[in-house]
Amino acid sequence: MDEKKYWIGFNLIKGIGAVRMQGLVAYFGDLESAWKADAAELVASGLGAKLAEKVIGARRQMDLDQVWARIEAQEIKILTWMDEAYPTRLKEIDQPPPVLYIRGEYLMDDLFAVAIVGTRKVTPYGRQVTEDIASFLAANGITVVSGLARGVDAIAHQTALKAGGRTLAVLGSGVDKIYPPEHRGLAEQMMTRGAVISDYAVGTPPDASNFPPRNRIISGLSLAVVVIEAAETSGALITAEFAAAQGREIFAVPGSILAPQSKGTNRLIQKGAQPLLTPADLMQALDLTRMDKQKTARKILPSDETEALVLNALGSEPLHVDEIRNQANLPIEKISAALAMMELKGMVRQVGGMNYVAVWEERPDYKV
Repeated sequence: MDEKKYWIGFNLIKGIGAVRMQGLVAYFGDLESAWKADAAELVASGLGAKLAEKVIGARRQMDLDQVWARIEAQEIKILTWMDEAYPTRLKEIDQPPPVLYIRGEYLMDDLFAVAIVGTRKVTPYGRQVTEDIASFLAANGITVVSGLARGVDAIAHQTALKAGGRTLAVLGSGVDKIYPPEHRGLAEQMMTRGAVISDYAVGTPPDASNFPPRNRIISGLSLAVVVIEAAETSGALITAEFAAAQGREIFAVPGSILAPQSKGTNRLIQKGAQPLLTPADLMQALDLTRMDKQKTARKILPSDETEALVLNALGSEPLHVDEIRNQANLPIEKISAALAMMELKGMVRQVGGMNYVAVWEERPDYKV
């Protein structure tokens, strides 16, 4: 049985969050050992006596095999800190969620994401701006992240899908408890070109107290947060606060000083958020051209050790095949065959006299 069931087990116990989960992994080495530990060992790992007893009690009551079977039956994917596919940007935040429940697909391209958040009581002005920004991002291959709420969130998700883009929704409930209920159809559409994501266990209802904490995930998944319209006590402003703490770019759409929906956004600008006057403002701040190069570089990955060695040798300056062979320390026939295949793939280009260059400037170092 997958070891992830133990992550889910601890995730279901109130009082065990990111810090305590980290402590358990550090002490026991894995959560299976922690799950099977006695009360004294759990206390020694850093849990208080009451919490250790709570773990023992939960272990008696919980059938993890059944819990796991229900998750699999609903085709819910589980990502933990230990998974390579866990969102890199989210892992960088303070106390990232130990477990993510996902319906749909989280892809590597979703690293290039922007959050769009705002009021549920959206005005015609806010609707137009949301549509313009979401369609712009989708057209530029940027994933749109939001919270599936009524108003700005739903418009952002819908527009991204209509524009052929990808979109992610972070829920304040379990991924099997879509809220609001009228957005179930939208959530289903998102699962085909994006995902609904939550750090709350399956079956968790959409309680009001769940929504503010989930906003840290919306900003954590994103390069930037765009606040369209927000009252002075809006949940969108909580997302902006998390974004600031996480070092994300914050954009706010200015509005009338008389409109309640613009009081929060205007206040953000007063405090230093970037005023978003046109979707193109995002181009410069997010350096979308460079993102495109990075995406291309990731897609054209070396298929074997030889190609990796060749790519590590090459740069933007022409390099002769003999020098490539010396640096890669491989037979010339192997280097020549690899270069021929890589040229067909568009990974390298011959510039005359058996000299080669890599075809992109922004390329990662490939580990062999």
